[in-house]
Amino acid sequence: MIKNVFVCIVLFITATALAQKPIYKSYNWEKEPSFKVPEAKDEKIATLKHAVVAELYMDRKEELTEYFLEHEVLWLNSNEKIEEYNKIYLPYSNTSKIVVNKARVISKDGKITEIDPSKIFESKNEETGALVQYFALEGIEKGSIVEHIYVYERSPKINGNRISLQNYMPKNNVTFDLYAPSHLDYKFKSYNGAPEVTKMEDIEDRNHWGITATDFTGVAEEEVSAYWASTAFLVYVLDGNTAAGTVGITSYSTLVKRLFPYYYPEHSKRTQRNIEKFAKDAIGNSKETEEKIRSLDRYIKSNVYLSDSGSDDAKDIDEILKNKVANETGVLRLYITLLTSLGIEHEMVITSDRQHIKFDKNFEAYNFLSDFLIYFPEFNTYLSPTEYETRYGFPPPFLTDNYGLFIKKVKLGDYTSGVGEIKYIQPNTADQTVDNMLIDISFEKDNISKIIVDYTREMGGYYSSFIQPFIHLVKKEDKDELMESFIKNINENVTINSKEIVNGKPELFGIKPFTIVLNYDSEAFVEKAGNKYLFKIGELISKQIEMYQESERVLDVEERHTRTYLRTITMEIPEGYEIANPDDINIKHEYSSNGEPFFSFHSHYKIEDNLLTITADEYYHKNKVDVSLYEEYRKVVNSAADFNKITLVLQPVQ
Repeated sequence: MIKNVFVCIVLFITATALAQKPIYKSYNWEKEPSFKVPEAKDEKIATLKHAVVAELYMDRKEELTEYFLEHEVLWLNSNEKIEEYNKIYLPYSNTSKIVVNKARVISKDGKITEIDPSKIFESKNEETGALVQYFALEGIEKGSIVEHIYVYERSPKINGNRISLQNYMPKNNVTFDLYAPSHLDYKFKSYNGAPEVTKMEDIEDRNHWGITATDFTGVAEEEVSAYWASTAFLVYVLDGNTAAGTVGITSYSTLVKRLFPYYYPEHSKRTQRNIEKFAKDAIGNSKETEEKIRSLDRYIKSNVYLSDSGSDDAKDIDEILKNKVANETGVLRLYITLLTSLGIEHEMVITSDRQHIKFDKNFEAYNFLSDFLIYFPEFNTYLSPTEYETRYGFPPPFLTDNYGLFIKKVKLGDYTSGVGEIKYIQPNTADQTVDNMLIDISFEKDNISKIIVDYTREMGGYYSSFIQPFIHLVKKEDKDELMESFIKNINENVTINSKEIVNGKPELFGIKPFTIVLNYDSEAFVEKAGNKYLFKIGELISKQIEMYQESERVLDVEERHTRTYLRTITMEIPEGYEIANPDDINIKHEYSSNGEPFFSFHSHYKIEDNLLTITADEYYHKNKVDVSLYEEYRKVVNSAADFNKITLVLQPVQ
């Protein structure tokens, strides 16, 4: 949305010493290539060379453009990888054009086959409808090398560009070079083991920065991790223009000055009347401030269509109020306009998705400014204006537990402006996202193999966010299917006798838990073994995740959100029977540091008269777990799976 606000940043250019020709025109692959392939016979794929060359080039018309070159050489040593890479897809954008595009295949015995341009085909992306082009490669065999060079021309990316240097395969001879006119200064930062970018020898009155050839080990994707935020990459931004005497071109303070008047403009009297009418309709009879925020959020997301249109109408407040159609920029403007009109204190927040890139509080680049939130300091809560599947108090979790740029409205006399500050976005606590299960079990009087269960499942926070705000839109038969799925997913062989939804209203999200209440019976969980009965009681909490790690863990754990599971199971022990192995219920794994609990699973029991009460509580107070603690974390996760396997033995009283 930031891009939509600004068309460009004008760079003052002097007509001195225009570059002779773009760097890419003198770049080529080797006529007689001699790449070193991996010695490991079991390696399926490797990158033998990966070069990125970016150049800001001043043409004869004194217009600045960027040429972006990428040169990649892949060694394919398995049929699986040959199948995966027998097509080379070309980068496409409606804001850039390809100026160089060529590929060749080098066989294991050294034969070179350049791909004829007639082998470039088009296909349609079924999801987006966009046309994509690709090379169709033929004659690839195990041990072949595929080499590809492309260059595209585009408007300069001066506010922040990311170059990924590492992925799942080994990469050798990785280089990066940036060229720019001598009056433009860039700044760089490297992450996750990437080498620092240094100033190189200048060429033809062009500044030159780069990293020398570097090798990277492959990093496999691992479950519950922020993969792309954890592999090596670098970010660079334009910082200064010595010809104009300007510095901090990409600074956040400059950005705030431009954003604030766009999102907090003065409105005409007519527009203000329409804003107030819309706000009144949105909040209805809400009295308290937080109630108003909830109502406003729910009303906008239920009544204003979120469009992907880039039209001016989709971000114009008057048109949005009239047509109830807006794009992401327009929706954000609508929220801010209405909150301002209602006098509700708030701050605009811009941050990043920590799965892909974590907000760096010490390096200013627009790469870290991809997503918007609205912060309410009175309640220390957030909402996402553009993620329509979310509701107030529970923004997309990967945007929290992260830093962000907070923009606050300040007033000095008659002058109003925005002040930016980088602050931490506190995640929701574990007790705000709770899955609470209450299971009451009895046995049929004349048939111990048959259990009768009263089942209550209360879900709050993120666990109810997928259904509670939208349950009023669900047809009755689909509601029935939803309720039954909570049990049918455990075992199909159950008979559901009654079912009910409690707190099934959108306005109760974040206030009361979405609750499913069922009664069912089944003979699927108890087996007779001689004069004993084997009761698979652990299965009643449904199948639990079990984490396996065949190789040593490399990446930190990165969870979506903190959470709590509460499980209380009561069971009437059949008359004349006792539990032979009650201590199997006792499972405890937890980790804390300096008295601060991180994560825990603890199941235990008590027996009073003929009533068994089991408590199996589990919590995760941290989203981010250092890889050094992975085994501790895995033990806790797998404890729930261990509980899932508990089978109680009912035997005649001795």
